Formats: sequence, structure tokens, C-alpha cells
Amino acid sequence: MPSYTPPLRDLRFVMHELLDVVGTLKASPRHADLDEDTLNAVIEEAGRFASEVLAPLNATGDAEGCRLDKSTHEVAAPAGFREAYAKFVEGGWPALSCDPAYGGQGLPITMNQVLYEMLNSANQAWTMYPGLTHGAYECLHAHGTPEQQATYLPKLTSGEWTGTMCLTEPHCGTDLGLLRSKAEPQADGSYRITGNKIFISSGEHDLAANIIHLVLARLPDAPAGSKGISLFVVPKFLVQADGSLGARNPIFCGALEHKMGIHGNATCQMNLDGAQGWLVGQPHKGLAAMFVMMNAARLGVGIQSLGLTEVAYQNAAAYAKDRLQMRALSGPKAPDKAADPIIVHPDVRKMLLTARAYAEGGRALAIHTALLIDLELSSPDEQVRRDAADEVALLTPIIKAFITDNAWLATSHCLQVFGGHGFIREWGMEQFVRDSRINMIYEGTNTIQSLDLLGRKVLGDNGAKLKKFGKRIAAFVEDEGTDEAMQEFINPLADLGDKVTKLTTELGMKGFQNPDEVGAAAVDYLRVCGHLVFAYFFARMAKVALQQQGGGDPFYAAKLNTARFYFQKLLPETAGLIRSARSGSASLMAMDEALF
Repeated sequence: MPSYTPPLRDLRFVMHELLDVVGTLKASPRHADLDEDTLNAVIEEAGRFASEVLAPLNATGDAEGCRLDKSTHEVAAPAGFREAYAKFVEGGWPALSCDPAYGGQGLPITMNQVLYEMLNSANQAWTMYPGLTHGAYECLHAHGTPEQQATYLPKLTSGEWTGTMCLTEPHCGTDLGLLRSKAEPQADGSYRITGNKIFISSGEHDLAANIIHLVLARLPDAPAGSKGISLFVVPKFLVQADGSLGARNPIFCGALEHKMGIHGNATCQMNLDGAQGWLVGQPHKGLAAMFVMMNAARLGVGIQSLGLTEVAYQNAAAYAKDRLQMRALSGPKAPDKAADPIIVHPDVRKMLLTARAYAEGGRALAIHTALLIDLELSSPDEQVRRDAADEVALLTPIIKAFITDNAWLATSHCLQVFGGHGFIREWGMEQFVRDSRINMIYEGTNTIQSLDLLGRKVLGDNGAKLKKFGKRIAAFVEDEGTDEAMQEFINPLADLGDKVTKLTTELGMKGFQNPDEVGAAAVDYLRVCGHLVFAYFFARMAKVALQQQGGGDPFYAAKLNTARFYFQKLLPETAGLIRSARSGSASLMAMDEALF
């Protein structure tokens, strides 16, 4: 069975030495009392919960799965999940970064991100239950009426109730303009909602007393397409005036999806048969309101894959140090043993370092983005808030797509390190691979994220957001350009920055002539941008490590080695990607459909 050790040293490095989370947030009155000791204590305790409570349930939850009682429509989560959730609530973890006005602890979003990385490493399927709840909280916090906020937010904050988002229907996934669910207005101001939803994560379970569904549906006078979608809050149990639970609302789980992975999470087909709901936000403006939750979920999915990358790496590295197989090409390294441990072999090291680099780069990007969200929400400086919001918008599709693509590669590499044993369930590696695959699909496939990045976030504003991030890179390059020790990191970073600028201009001109050119290049383009962002953070991490390595702490030597590996072995992928992006759409679109 695999194990998990929280990467506390690297988390502290990113928070304090790389990003200076405390110093950055202290300017905000909301976080004026923040200090490093508090953050360190929180992440240490979070890591203990993840490794001691959740990790032991990961393999057993995967093997057991969820169970639906078709006579009652009730779903039971795997053994131990409910008890673990009770401990999670008792520890106050759902409230960590929530608004104190609703019972939250008011800690930075950054802390919540760190918590969820460790939870996902330990048990992604379990973590999806509270993870989606936080998105529902954010949506209602931003768009709910005062009455809705008073009714739902305290219970979502405490974790007594959980939340979902009900978007997808059998005939439409990302193209929500096609959805058919209907909402009929009632005399009391509520609505009766009828329709069918699929792929609803955590749609039904026995972890919490109530489940608050956020449902997209159409009003009778709704215009066609995405401009005719409204958002409704639909509780599993109706909430009475005194806050107690009343009658069962007719929103039921009709079936559980049989999936490749995340078996411990109840992915449900939900049937609404005149379920009572209440409008959230303005009529026909539901998609904009739901985007609060969708964007939170996209960031959350990236964190799921970051967690899986880390735990897969840990177990593969431990196995490679222990497994004896063949001799090193350069001569025996363990002559007293029958064979050398496989970690002496260059390609095994390449696979391990790929996973390690993608974990460390993803961690820096994820915590940086969470810090930007904190600035967007709490900085007293309007310009800082605006710039932070722009950068979050730019980085969100990169986090979702680049980190999840990397996790698919990394978990597969880590399975490969185990050889045939990796393909066997008892070692746990095949579960990490299976669980990671969904992350490239849901909350908008990675192709959708790529189109969002290139089409909307970059070309949509003539590159304004990208130029802002480019200025961040240019300033760093300028500051470090004369440091000889930094040249191995600065030169390729600066070179890739120039190439991204030229590629963006070229694709913009081609896309103006033929929109298919954007579609043909988008996935390659996002991966190039992902590498640009990772290169920037690895260069910054290398700078800190160079400054600190004289103290003899092996952590900094390892950080430098990982950065060098990234620049020498992973970043060169961008050359082929740029060439592919420039090759255009002709070869993709030329073949007659009948020949496929």
C-alpha cells in the first residue's frame, strides 16, 4: 500500500522564501495579524490529518466504491469516509479561509490551497466532497441574496452541509447553451425545476446532513443559447424558517456512474422532478454566476493533479531506492548486493525527476495564484486588485490544463518505475494513474482551457494580460541578467519569452484570417505558456537556492538539481510545440469526414 508524507519543507520554502506570503498579505487589514508561525502550524496539522486520516482510506475506498440504494435513492460512501469527514468538520477545516461573518476563520485562500494539495495527495476521491462545497460557498457568497447567504453559508462554512454544481446534461457537456432543464416560477417566489443531470460529483452521499445543489436551468421565457440560462439553489432537504431541515426535495440520484477512477467519490446521475429551487442572481445570467464556482473548480482540479503528482513521486522514489535490478552502466554501485538499486539507472532518474519537477513547479504556480486571489480579494490598493484579477484569469487555464497534463505524464512515469509491480493494484500506482485521468476532462476539457487561454485571455484583449505577465518576467531577467551563476536559468527563460511573444503575434494574425488556426494551435500554445510560467518560477527558486546553498542544507542543492533538470530536459519540449503550433490547420481540416 502506498504511503504519503506531507512535503512540509517545500511548502514552507514556497510560502516564505519564494513568495513571502506573510509579507505580501500584511498590507491588507484582513491579514494584518498573519505570521509565519501560524501558517506553519496550520500546514503541519493539515498534513497530519491528510497522512494519518485520509491516506489509509484511499486504496480501500477505491476498491469498495460507493453504493446506491435504488429504493431510497440514498448513496453510501466507502467505509471510513463518513467518519473522516466528521473529523474534518470537528477540526474546523471547512471554515479555514471562509468569511468570519458566516463562521469562517478568515485565513488566506493561500492556506486553503496548501491544505487541499495535501488532501488530494492523500485521497482525491474523498477530497472532492468538501472541495466542491467550497465552490458552492464562493458562488453564494458572491451572488446569493442576503436571505440565501444567511440560510446556506453558515452551514457550508462549518461543513455541516456540502454543495455541488449541477451543469452537465446527457446531450451536452461544455456547451451549456444546449441544456434543457426547465424552471417554472411559483406563486411563493420559488421555482419548480425539472430535468436530468449527469456526471455530478458528490451529488448524493451520507457524509453530511444536507446537500446544496447549484443547478442551471431555463425559465419559460428564456432566450436560446447560453444567454438563456439561470442559476438556482436546490437543497436536498428543504430548509425551514428556523433553519431546521424539512421535507425531502425531489432531486434524486438515479444511478452512479461506473468510472475509470475516483471510485470513492459518488459521481451521480441526478433527476429533478419538480424540485423546489430559488433563483441565484439575475434571470438568464446564471452562467456568469456559476463561473465563480467553475473557476474555483478549475483551480481545484489543477490542485488535484498536483497532489497526485507529489504522492506518486514519493512512492516511486522510495521504490527506486529499494528495488534491486541489474548493474549500473558505469559499474556496480552496491557491490555487496546481488544487483544495484534501480535509482542508479539514468532513465529511472529521468522519470523520477520529471515527476518531481512537475510537482515543484506546479506547487510554486498554484500557491502564487492563490496569493493573487488573496490580493484580489483583500488588497487596499485598487490597482493591485485589478492586476491580480487579470493574472488569475490568465493563469487559471494554465493551472487546470498544464498541471493536469503533467500529472498524467508523471503518474504514468512513476508507475513505470515500478515495472510490472506498478500495474498491480496492491502497490497503489495504477490508482494514481486512473484517478489523474479524469482531471484532464472535467471542468472544461484541456482543449477548452487552451481555447480559453489563446482565444479569450490572450487574443481577446490583444495580449494585455499576457503582456503584464511578460513584464514580470522581463523585470526578473533584467535584475538577474548580470549574475553569472544565474545565466543557465535566465538565458533560456528570456529566449522563450521572446518566442512566445512572436508566436502570439503570428497566431493572432493567422486567426484573424481563419479561426480554425486558433483551434489548431491552442493546445500546443497553452503548453508552451505553461513551460514559460514554470521556467519563470524555477529560475526564481534557483535564485533562492543559490543564495542559501552555502549553509550546507541539502534541500537547496536538491532544488538546484531539479531546476537544472527542468531547464535541460523538460523545457526543450517547447521547440517542437512551437513548430507544431505554427504548422497551421491545413493538415487537420483537409481530410474528408467520411475518411475518418
